[in-house]
Amino acid sequence: MDQRLLIGSHAPFFHSGDSILKKNLNIILAALPAVIYGIWLYGMPALRVITLSIGCAMFWELIMNIIMRRPISIADGSAALTGLLFGMMLPATAPFWLILVGTFIAIVVAKQIYGGLGCNPFNPPLVAMAMVLLSWKDVVDFNAALVNYDFDFNMFYPLTAVKNFGASAVSNYNLHALFMGKQAGAVGAVFGLGLLIGGTYLIVRGYIKWEISVSFLLGVYISAYLFHIHNPEKYAGPIFHLVTGYTLLGAFFLAPEDSSSPVNPIPKIIFGLGAGVLLILIRNIGSFVDGTVFAILIMNLANPMFDKIRPKAWGRGLENA
Repeated sequence: MDQRLLIGSHAPFFHSGDSILKKNLNIILAALPAVIYGIWLYGMPALRVITLSIGCAMFWELIMNIIMRRPISIADGSAALTGLLFGMMLPATAPFWLILVGTFIAIVVAKQIYGGLGCNPFNPPLVAMAMVLLSWKDVVDFNAALVNYDFDFNMFYPLTAVKNFGASAVSNYNLHALFMGKQAGAVGAVFGLGLLIGGTYLIVRGYIKWEISVSFLLGVYISAYLFHIHNPEKYAGPIFHLVTGYTLLGAFFLAPEDSSSPVNPIPKIIFGLGAGVLLILIRNIGSFVDGTVFAILIMNLANPMFDKIRPKAWGRGLENA
């Protein structure tokens, strides 16, 4: 008898070939068009922000691995991705201490304290950015931060213009130009085309949940449209909201984060729609210029409730057996 027939092993018996490292590298690759454009636009200061953010995130991850006596995990690309996403949300002039503190919050407070990769209930880069916005709002005021940059397009932050002057301010911007990156903003959030290309790549490869991204953008569009038709003089149209701020970055790189978003199809759609609607509510009637960060975090908080919406199990229960 062939003794190998008696050898057992645990599932899974077939490996798809994917890994955490491969997924993270693909997400980083998808973000590169937007990041490279931001570095080209803002120069060496933008490169400093991105590289410093990635380096600090990996440093905090290594320190926590050592302190908590866990295997060194910086090689899986998770910390690098967290640092990249946090850096993409910052202005090119962000100071060193802000990046150091922000990455500490993202890695130590929002990720490692909860148990590390896969255990975080909130998106780590968003937790860090929320703390930055609440604590040092003036440092990430794009109009003040980018005052020394002078380009051939309007450098007044679009969302601030609409917040202060109403929908009439939209006439000072070309929507196509905004989508192509001709706007003031964060290093990795201004180039809408690059974010769309990267997001499409991730959806096609199956690395992000398309239901969340699509429903998020749909929620933004519908809610912005309803506000606009209610008061077109005060509220900007839906396309403007889609191509400005963190909208596209949130749709493809922040909202679909695995640990803090739902698993099943219907909860994914509810999650995305809710985040999109909240984004517009915060922008239009809230106190913050861009509501992307807080909208997604609020839906992260509700995620455990959404996960209770599950498809009905097949077969009969024990009570009917």
